[in-house]
Amino acid sequence: MKVWSYIIAFFLLLSCSGKKKGILPTEGPLTESVYSSVTIQPDSLYQVFSSVSGILEFNFVEEGDVIPKHKKLFQITNNTPKLNTQNAKYVLDLAKENYNGSATVLTSIKDEIVAARLKFKNDSINYFRQKNLWDQNIGSKVQYDTKKLNYELALNQLTLLKNRLNRTTNQLHTAVKQAQNNYQTSSIAAKDFTIKSKINGKVYALYKEPGEIVTSMEPLASIGSAEDFVIELLVDEVDIVQIAKKQAVLIHLDAYEAVVFKGEVSKIYPKKDERNQTFTVEAIFKDTPKVMYPGLSGEANIIIGEKENVLTIPKSYLIQNNKVKTGDGLITIKTGLQNMEFIEILSGITKDTYIYKPE
Repeated sequence: MKVWSYIIAFFLLLSCSGKKKGILPTEGPLTESVYSSVTIQPDSLYQVFSSVSGILEFNFVEEGDVIPKHKKLFQITNNTPKLNTQNAKYVLDLAKENYNGSATVLTSIKDEIVAARLKFKNDSINYFRQKNLWDQNIGSKVQYDTKKLNYELALNQLTLLKNRLNRTTNQLHTAVKQAQNNYQTSSIAAKDFTIKSKINGKVYALYKEPGEIVTSMEPLASIGSAEDFVIELLVDEVDIVQIAKKQAVLIHLDAYEAVVFKGEVSKIYPKKDERNQTFTVEAIFKDTPKVMYPGLSGEANIIIGEKENVLTIPKSYLIQNNKVKTGDGLITIKTGLQNMEFIEILSGITKDTYIYKPE
């Protein structure tokens, strides 16, 4: 009898130990968030390019320098624009001399107009005097026709010279304007050989050394804000529709191991990166770390929903996304917020319902 008692006790113990233990849903706060990778970049970061080609003669700054706006950055050497500027100045001076000077084409035309006006006046007097005689039947037809022809030729010559003066004046004035534009363009090109900063900021990188060739296709430096930084977040396309401006962001940087920084979504870029199927989102720090460097990386959670005193269960107990296993079998539930570990229960079970982990 004792042997049978031991055997029965053993099987009872085995059956009890094999029976799965259930858990009860818990009540408390729940935060739903979207995960993102993080890269830190200076605000207003831009790459410096040269609008002209040449040889880099001198760097006025070094990496790490904090610089004011319009600070000289690079000096580039190329004699061609300087020669072009000089030639443009010569052309401009000549155009002004032709337009305003004493020995100009205009002066010559004006002298011709004076002579033509005197001739027209003389021919006019002779013609009208002959016309009066002819009206009185005095004089010959040949004399009248000759005086009239001279008068008309003088009038025509005077008109032609006036038109020529106006036309030449306009041409010379246009030539002066064109020469001025060419000179200004050449001067700007010459000035572009000294490259200056567009912002107050910090020099984060220099890509060229003195003596190297500079082209308009290659950057010379990277400059950005010395104090303000932006958080670049890469958000998966399945989550981007849940992101909005002003949402809170919790940031963990690899360089600050046990610190969580707070931020806020400030900008959402609408174009998707087809290479990694992500969207770029920018955020700003609410409590900026004391020491920051471009390129610092980490991870972040963008808070898209928060609730207090909600009923939750572990997501591992969920079956087919909307069912849980209870002592009464499978029960359909309605869910709400969720994060990586827990999900909100809106209806279907209560805080007193034991649920069991599916096999």
